[in-house]
Amino acid sequence: QRHWTNAIAVFCSHIFKKNHDLTKAWKGKTEQLLRVDEHDFTMRPAFGGPAIPVGVDVQVESLDSISEVDMDFTMTLYLRHYWKDERLSFPSTNNKSMTFDGRLVKKIWVPDVFFVHSKRSFIHDTTTDNIMLRVFPDGHVLYSMRVTVTAMCNMDFSRFPLDSQTCSLELESYAYTDEDLMLYWKNGNESLKTDEKISLSQFLIQKFHTTSRLAFYSSTGWYNRLYINFTLRRHIFFFLLQTYFPATLMVMLSWVSFWIDRRAVPARVSLGITTVLTMSTIITGVNASMPRVSYIKAVDIYLWVSFVFVFLSVLEYAAVNYLTTVQERKERKLQKRFSCSCGIPHSKTMMLDGNYSESDANSLAGYTRNQMVPEEEKQEKIVVHLAMSNESNSSRKRGLRGHVGLRIIQNTHAIDKYSRLIFPGTYIFFNLIYWSVFS
Repeated sequence: QRHWTNAIAVFCSHIFKKNHDLTKAWKGKTEQLLRVDEHDFTMRPAFGGPAIPVGVDVQVESLDSISEVDMDFTMTLYLRHYWKDERLSFPSTNNKSMTFDGRLVKKIWVPDVFFVHSKRSFIHDTTTDNIMLRVFPDGHVLYSMRVTVTAMCNMDFSRFPLDSQTCSLELESYAYTDEDLMLYWKNGNESLKTDEKISLSQFLIQKFHTTSRLAFYSSTGWYNRLYINFTLRRHIFFFLLQTYFPATLMVMLSWVSFWIDRRAVPARVSLGITTVLTMSTIITGVNASMPRVSYIKAVDIYLWVSFVFVFLSVLEYAAVNYLTTVQERKERKLQKRFSCSCGIPHSKTMMLDGNYSESDANSLAGYTRNQMVPEEEKQEKIVVHLAMSNESNSSRKRGLRGHVGLRIIQNTHAIDKYSRLIFPGTYIFFNLIYWSVFS
């Protein structure tokens, strides 16, 4: 048994000597090639010399959300930096690069780029930190990371929801001024790539482009700042269905009261109040999903003008009802004043249409007009009280014609008739001006 145990031990030791630990050998070779421990990487490359150029390019993976209430946007992107650090150069016969993950990043110098006006940002860490470092033999370095950032976007809602918004994601070095680090777009506008599948529910992405400029801070100096600009145009169809179309229907519904008999008080009042409350609900719902800005938006103009039209239709019936009450009060007073005529034993009441013929008037020979009291009838007929008299036919005709003219002037139905034309015509004219200005 001891003989077999010694034989196995000799065999295993022979195998371990022949097949050495490649991981240990590669680790020693890597440290020797990059010479990480031989340099102070707390200082930038070429410290004390000219500014080190750091190129940047970005690939936008997704635009996750646009928030009007918070005035911000969330974007996921691949952020890549390019620079040269001769301290990381190594000899190579095939000129191949070496690729590392985020563990080596903590040991070398990397640009301290941050997002200006960002609210929240993080580097993805599933399943490990999404960081890649690629080093070339001549010391050129590619540093890439996958980042999600929520940044501020100053939006102008004066034309909402017929608006276009331009937002910017700004990149800048936090510590190094333009004398130490020159941040630039590596390939100009070609430095920005976007995924073809990027889409938003409310917006159409019109354009992505890059710009750069210097930013000045009074305490620290000038810094290079890079901008990722994108223009968004809002889809209008959603707001047509949810806001504009219901508001227009409410305005048109308020016009129905012009065709309802003015004596049907419950019908006309309930219709007017219902449309007013519905318009108030629509306005409240729109403003609840928007920031509380101090200026007027385009949708506010449309909704409040529509609300005014609905409210005026209620006031129109109030005017009709008031004038009708006043007219009936006057007629009752006249009826009491001329209720009885001394010496006239008989009186008759006849219904005359406004379009009576001359033969109808001549047939009243021997009668004179003592009192004429208009009553409310569906066909707007005139009630004429006639008494016996020796008045001539000509004077009788003039009296009837004068009463008909007075009836047309004082008839409160005329307000409804004019409203049936004025309200729709004015609202159509407003819509033509509104859509020509804001669309």
